[in-house]
Amino acid sequence: MRTLAAALFSICLFADGPVAARDGSIEGAKTMSKPVDVRAVAPALEGYAQKFVHGDLWKRPALSPRDRSIVTVAALIARDQKVELPYYLGLSLDNGVKPSEISEIITHLAFYTGWANAIDAIPAAKEVFESRNIGPDQLPPASGPQLPLDEAAEKQRATRVGEQFGQITPSLVQFTTDVLFRDLWLRPALAPRDRSLVTVSALIATGQVAQITYHLNRAMDNGLTREEAGEVLGHLAFYAGWPSAFSAAPVVKDVIEKRPR
Repeated sequence: MRTLAAALFSICLFADGPVAARDGSIEGAKTMSKPVDVRAVAPALEGYAQKFVHGDLWKRPALSPRDRSIVTVAALIARDQKVELPYYLGLSLDNGVKPSEISEIITHLAFYTGWANAIDAIPAAKEVFESRNIGPDQLPPASGPQLPLDEAAEKQRATRVGEQFGQITPSLVQFTTDVLFRDLWLRPALAPRDRSLVTVSALIATGQVAQITYHLNRAMDNGLTREEAGEVLGHLAFYAGWPSAFSAAPVVKDVIEKRPR
């Protein structure tokens, strides 16, 4: 793994990252602005990137580099921001995210941010995988053994949703139960804690505030700490914008304060 400093030299703005260095043919990486280009147009922007994103954000200990990579990739896919995706997919691999986990993140986000966003991420991931000789043997199978289901918790969730929405949209209720909670969430290639981290990051990045309470509680049940939950907001302020982070902040605060210590 490259050192974090080297990997982040061009964080968020520049093409000179691990993916670009490995394979200049990756289309997304080619379109990213180089430092000299950013400096020629917006020198303050380059300054902020070097001082705060490269110099501080990715070095903060409240989230590991691996977690920050997962949060960032989730936000980029959720917002359909493809230009920087090759760079951050490469950085994710350098930071310990497995190819199987990247594959599963894309699949998961098809359900939580829309099918087209997941499909749009495929070309970047395919080229990054090819540049690193990542083959089908490193990817999760389409189906197979699943994680154990908490039958009591799932029954409670399904009953609640059915009572609320079953008469209005039975298809949504059925698909939510059969496809999401009795299939997608039980796929073992992405740990429940990481799957929750992806979901919460995508919800914050896309302003889906109403869904955060349930999924953040689920994330913390799955092992996300209070400190990590708060740090996700600070990280996403840079990648999804301050309004998205502050819109989610009251909900995150409410969830954290209501949970037993």
